[in-house]
Amino acid sequence: MQTPYQILDVAVDANDVEIKQAYLQQVKNNPPDHNQQQFQLIHDAYSAIKDHKSRVSHALFTLPTANFDSVLDKLLHTEQAPDFNAESLHKLLTIDLEDASLINAFTRPDKT
Repeated sequence: MQTPYQILDVAVDANDVEIKQAYLQQVKNNPPDHNQQQFQLIHDAYSAIKDHKSRVSHALFTLPTANFDSVLDKLLHTEQAPDFNAESLHKLLTIDLEDASLINAFTRPDKT
């Protein structure tokens, strides 16, 4: 999803005059009688950032969109391959449920 700044092709630090000029240029290139949806998108973008108050409101109350594929890639990416061999698999499969270290790993000490 594009931000209003991307739709109008202006910098985030653009002033009112630059934003209005970009809006008028976009309207000229995309008149409402040719593509109503594109015109509405341009108009909504301009309305969101047309003046200082609107830009501050947009910055404060608009949540950024997350690229979940990118987030998952970052979460699942590891720098080194896990050290997993036959011996570690055997240890994992033969863990005794009464083993104190296993019990301590899954329980919290009482706060008294």
